[in-house]
Amino acid sequence: MFSRSSRFALILTAISLMGLFSFAAIAHGVDESTRLFLQNNTGVQFFPFMYIGAKHMVTGYDHLLFLAGVIFFLYKSKDILLYVSMFTVGHSLTLLFGVLGDVQVNAYIIDAIIGFSVVYKGFDNLGGFQRTLGFSPNAKMAVLIFGLFHGFGLATKLQEFQLPQDGLLTNLIAFNIGVELGQFTALMFILLLISFWRKHHSFKQFSTVSNTLLMSAGFMLIGFQLTGYFTS
Repeated sequence: MFSRSSRFALILTAISLMGLFSFAAIAHGVDESTRLFLQNNTGVQFFPFMYIGAKHMVTGYDHLLFLAGVIFFLYKSKDILLYVSMFTVGHSLTLLFGVLGDVQVNAYIIDAIIGFSVVYKGFDNLGGFQRTLGFSPNAKMAVLIFGLFHGFGLATKLQEFQLPQDGLLTNLIAFNIGVELGQFTALMFILLLISFWRKHHSFKQFSTVSNTLLMSAGFMLIGFQLTGYFTS
């Protein structure tokens, strides 16, 4: 049986995930004013694109779920910085490459792979690879590779608007800076929650519950995206 604090951990984690999925209808989407801006902007619009990038990441529940899994058992600031930086390098490269090179990738497939990255990280945090394979995949390389897919996910969203070439590179850099700012802001709150629970004896149960729910969320994302792929 779970203790009172463990039950509270379960409820809190479930509510957090439900909160993330409550954005399902708008995550990675844009409101009407932003849509009109992206479709009609001309020239360099540095700060507007930076703002849009930050807002996009804050509502990007799939990216945040993956990053939450990545930092879950990282205790040192330098390790957190290293892993997040590798993720940043990966998604920055494919974001720029995808949009500037007009590389067309099916959005449903990319988002399903992003969902798989969430499942992977939850399974890894639960020690699943160690128990089934006897070893865990290289965590740094996995974060970098999945970062590449996450970047393509961002690129597919921007490509929908057929952005004008005038000032495109500068605007993309601004968007990417905004993404990093939004990512940093969201991770601060996630780290505060995890750090708070590390001080309690129920953290082990909390981690098991959290990463099990993380895997469940990943499977839901995969199912949602594959359904969209086969029915579109």
